[in-house]
Amino acid sequence: MAGKEKKAMRTEHPRPDFRRDSWVCLNGRWEFAEDPGCSGRERGMQAADAPDSLFDLKINVPFCRESELSGLGHRDFCDAVWYRKKLMISEGWLEDGKRLLLRIGACDWKTRIWVNGKPAGEHTGGYTDICCDITPFVEDGDNVITVMAEDRTRSGAQPSGKQSMQWASHGCFYTRTTGIWQSVWLESVPEDRISSFRIFPDTEGQTVSVVLAVSGPHSEGMTVRAEADYEGKSVGTAEARVSGGAAVVKIPLSELHLWEIGNGRLYGLKLTLSGGALPDTVRSYFGMRSVRVRDGFVYLNGKRVFQRLVLDQGFYPDGIYTAPSEQALIDDIERSQACGFEGARLHQKIFEPLFLYHCDRLGYIVWGEHGNWGADISGRDGWASFIPEWIECLRRDFNHPAIIGWCPLNETQRNQDPSFVRALADVTRSFDPTRAYIDASGWTHIEGLSDIPDNHDYEQDPKVFRARYEAQEKNGEPADTRRNPFPVTTRFVSEYGGIRWSVDGNGWGYGNAPATPDEFIGRFRGLTDALLDNRSVGGLCYTQLTDVEQEVNGLYTYGRKAKFDPAIFRAILSRRAVIETESGAEEE
Repeated sequence: MAGKEKKAMRTEHPRPDFRRDSWVCLNGRWEFAEDPGCSGRERGMQAADAPDSLFDLKINVPFCRESELSGLGHRDFCDAVWYRKKLMISEGWLEDGKRLLLRIGACDWKTRIWVNGKPAGEHTGGYTDICCDITPFVEDGDNVITVMAEDRTRSGAQPSGKQSMQWASHGCFYTRTTGIWQSVWLESVPEDRISSFRIFPDTEGQTVSVVLAVSGPHSEGMTVRAEADYEGKSVGTAEARVSGGAAVVKIPLSELHLWEIGNGRLYGLKLTLSGGALPDTVRSYFGMRSVRVRDGFVYLNGKRVFQRLVLDQGFYPDGIYTAPSEQALIDDIERSQACGFEGARLHQKIFEPLFLYHCDRLGYIVWGEHGNWGADISGRDGWASFIPEWIECLRRDFNHPAIIGWCPLNETQRNQDPSFVRALADVTRSFDPTRAYIDASGWTHIEGLSDIPDNHDYEQDPKVFRARYEAQEKNGEPADTRRNPFPVTTRFVSEYGGIRWSVDGNGWGYGNAPATPDEFIGRFRGLTDALLDNRSVGGLCYTQLTDVEQEVNGLYTYGRKAKFDPAIFRAILSRRAVIETESGAEEE
């Protein structure tokens, strides 16, 4: 696909959960260069007057170089890449009392930014957002923004999720992503401004509290006003003073509309910081819902729910990590719902905030996960390469009502550093005590760390599968006895199925492939019924929503075509699980 640029633009605002009116999208055509030897700085590529010949390619941002939508389709390893954009910045964006922020949704992996040849910022991590105050470096008129990204996927020192460490994709590892893969934009903000906030809904008290962090030299004593609305109607306001760079507002709500599965009833939220030279206004939203865990079962708004989830890896044939459009994000959620799934494990990747917004809007429950594969967490390097970015993820995504739990690790091995896993649990719970937590999905748990004990089970024979979980239910025999260092009573089968199916019979998947469509559907029904019928299990996650490259165990192809009528799976999944019908389904 080199030289064959497909038309795709991502021009929508990337953060409906944190939006200001003064912003400019910088997606689209950038100058680009590949730097396999990571020698670009020695050659002066960061300089404002670097020769055009050094940037010998063009790329369509925010699509990675490996993707067709980037216009390149270069899939071999490359230790560093460079981006350059020349742009005009008008005087109005630089008037007194304003700052200019450069924001990058995500860039894999270590990012350095220069503005007019001057260092403007650095960031480590391939999944979370980058924000640089570039005010000191810009000029009225022509400016040059240069971005370098180092990405050493095979180093063992960086989380890379399902990105292949071999030249080619294989098994459950896929095409890599190097460099920028989420939107880039400029944002004009007041000097005194809202930096971040966390939203705490209280369904029983019919209030919502907002804890804000405020920055700026004159912010002390300024006023924060919070206004909530529901479908355009004002339902509550509150004010608070800034003290020590923080403010807390508690809004009594005149109307209570619960956020529920399939009904993402969202309130609008407007936050205004005033009392300084310029006001700062941020628009967001929230959902009124509570998440609790009792005996390993999830209760949403006091009702026990059986989690009907699907594994979503967030890969796209033409964009790799990046959806070709906002509509493509919506379509994947609706494809899942059409099959009867009510949510997803967002697997081995921190998904973009715009996807989470549509999960919020559509009442689609999800688990937030990191792309921990690729990072060795058995030694000291794991701490530095993982925990800071995970904290950034918690801070960025805390306000999404769709997220009901966190699970930062997936299928870790027995040689993991237990102190790392315990510290990760402590950090997560300290930052967010409002959600469920699983220490490491699937295999190697540390006793006492998970709210919901889970396992991964790719047994393909429904009879054997049912017998395993019936023994757990009737005799207390733990279903997960194969890899875990201690017996686990499974409450959540967070990966199962993975049934291979392709028209030509080729491709990778779990176990033996069914011979006929009827055999496929019968196997899906048998495996799923075994979990819905079991009183000791509170959730399932089927592998997976779509095929990904050579992995062909999706209910849809990689091109998003249904392999079977989605209504078939919806009928199987839609009946009530045993735990939803018996006593205890409501909190006391």
